[in-house]
Amino acid sequence: MSFVTAAATLHYIHDPLCGWCYAAQPLVGAALAQLGSRLALRLHGGGLFGEPRRVDAELAQHIVHSDERIAQLSGQPFGEAYKQGLLAEDGTVLYSLPPIAAVLAAGSLDAAKAYPMLVAIQNAHYQRGLRVAEPMVLDELAEEIGLDGARFALAYAAADGHAVFEHVHASRRLLDEVDGQGFPTLLLETDGRRTLLPHHHYYGRPEAFVQALAAQLPVLH
Repeated sequence: MSFVTAAATLHYIHDPLCGWCYAAQPLVGAALAQLGSRLALRLHGGGLFGEPRRVDAELAQHIVHSDERIAQLSGQPFGEAYKQGLLAEDGTVLYSLPPIAAVLAAGSLDAAKAYPMLVAIQNAHYQRGLRVAEPMVLDELAEEIGLDGARFALAYAAADGHAVFEHVHASRRLLDEVDGQGFPTLLLETDGRRTLLPHHHYYGRPEAFVQALAAQLPVLH
């Protein structure tokens, strides 16, 4: 899915429940805001939690330590409803496929809503502590970004099945093809050539990321 027809494409291999993708959110957002007329975005959901995973004490501790590092490097906020609520609650399940299907559904209705849907899911999870694997929550988020609830529900039903499995498999194939190091992986494609972007150098520095990305874009005529 892409926002515009452009000479360059930013491929974003991500997962909605990946903390480091949440860390990269300001980088991608700044790139779109400042370079959107020259840069198309393609989202590739990779399925970090390809099967439902219940959060036990060991997993919660691992996530908390990772989140502390992410907050330190990126400045991204983690809400109390997430830290003291979602991660601490018995029965919390992490499952990437429903939110990925929601991003696909949003993009099928309006290509320009795909990335805002991903951002809404990330913020709902990490800041508001919402259970973003639940269709009712995803419906509410779709309406919050301006999509019609009934149309989104139909699009989500169409995506939540074979379509999302195929999408995740294709995303993982791409990750292997480019020797990506997991989620997130950012690729710049120009003139059929793909270049891995060292996004990890720019956590917390979105303006520097935009400048580095702009330097690699085709010269405007």
